[in-house]
Amino acid sequence: MYKIEFEKFFSYSFSLDCVIFGYKDGQINVLLIKRAMEPFLNQWAIPGDLVYPDEDLPVAASRILKDLTKLDNIELHQAQTFGAPKRHPQGRVITSAYLALVKLRELNAIASSWADEVKWIPVHEIGNLAFDHNLIIESTFKVLQQKLSSDPVCFELLPEKFTLNEMQQLYEYAFDLEMDKANFRKKIKSIPLIKLNEKQKNVKHRPAALYSFDSSKFKTMVEEEFYSFKM
Repeated sequence: MYKIEFEKFFSYSFSLDCVIFGYKDGQINVLLIKRAMEPFLNQWAIPGDLVYPDEDLPVAASRILKDLTKLDNIELHQAQTFGAPKRHPQGRVITSAYLALVKLRELNAIASSWADEVKWIPVHEIGNLAFDHNLIIESTFKVLQQKLSSDPVCFELLPEKFTLNEMQQLYEYAFDLEMDKANFRKKIKSIPLIKLNEKQKNVKHRPAALYSFDSSKFKTMVEEEFYSFKM
């Protein structure tokens, strides 16, 4: 009896889901694939798949993302684990969400393997997804909000050269609120920025000054425990 019960613990499957956030036109987007296989054939989902028996998790996350979207060399971080007994219709599958923040305009995601299509969709406009992927995105987006509240991870989403208005729009979208311009700039005063001798090009309004993140100065501030930021 003990042997039978013990063997049941080795009958579960483990999967990884890659939640990739990118920023474009004032909105934080997430990368989705259209499934070309059952279950949930032709439905949109997070790029994800089962982990091979002899595969380490970080290796599996990178392999799965590349297999389904052709995206490679993406820095992925383990976020949360989801294990509701009936989350997968074909059996007990526990999944771990891996999070990545990317510069969307620099990437070219291409559907591959059993992914029929890929698309970036604004987080606040996502419809019903396969499995429990709405819950996974909602929970992972909260992790992103927590990071944005205290760390300058916004620069992993913004282009290398950005305007302060673009930066403000990112925070407004992330927290679903409007911010006063003067108050926002006061909040980000502790973040080391470099004002470039450049302005926007090909815009219909008055070109705004461009900035970049001073990563070297930020590193020094952290080492000297001089950095403090709270949105």
